[in-house]
Amino acid sequence: MQTIWLSGAEWLAVLRIGLGLWWLESWRHKDKKGWFERGTGIGWAADVAGKHRWSFVKSGFQRVVAPRPKAMAYLVVYAELALGLGLVFGFLTPVALIGGLLLNLLYLVLMIHDWAEQGQNAMMALISLVALLAMSWQTWSLDAAIGLFL
Repeated sequence: MQTIWLSGAEWLAVLRIGLGLWWLESWRHKDKKGWFERGTGIGWAADVAGKHRWSFVKSGFQRVVAPRPKAMAYLVVYAELALGLGLVFGFLTPVALIGGLLLNLLYLVLMIHDWAEQGQNAMMALISLVALLAMSWQTWSLDAAIGLFL
C-alpha cells in the first residue's frame, strides 16, 4: 500500500486515535452533574424512546434502562471515557472498538429520526469497524508494546 507521509498501519492508528478523541469529546461536553444528579441524559433518552417509531426501542428502554437510571447514566458517561482512553492509548483496543461499535449502533437506533445524530454515529461505527478489521492496535498502542492481540 502506498501512502503519503505515514505507512498504512500508521494512518490506521491515526484513525483509531482520532476516534478515541471523538469519544473523549463526547464525554467532555456532557453535563456530568446533570446526568448524575438530575438524570437529564437518561430523562432525555426516555423521552426519545417513548416517542420512537419502533416499539421494541420503547419496550427495551422500559425493561433495561428505566428501572436503573442512575446506574445507566454512570455506565453511558464512563463508557464513553473508557472508550476514548482505550482508543487513544491503544489499550484493550479490540474491546474498545467493539464496545464503541455497539454503543454507536445503539445510539443510531435510538436516534433513527435525527439525521444529524445519524451521521455522527454512522461515521463512528464505520471507523470502529475499519479500525477493528484492519487491526489498528498494531501501531502506536500499548497493546502492541506489551504484546496483546498479536
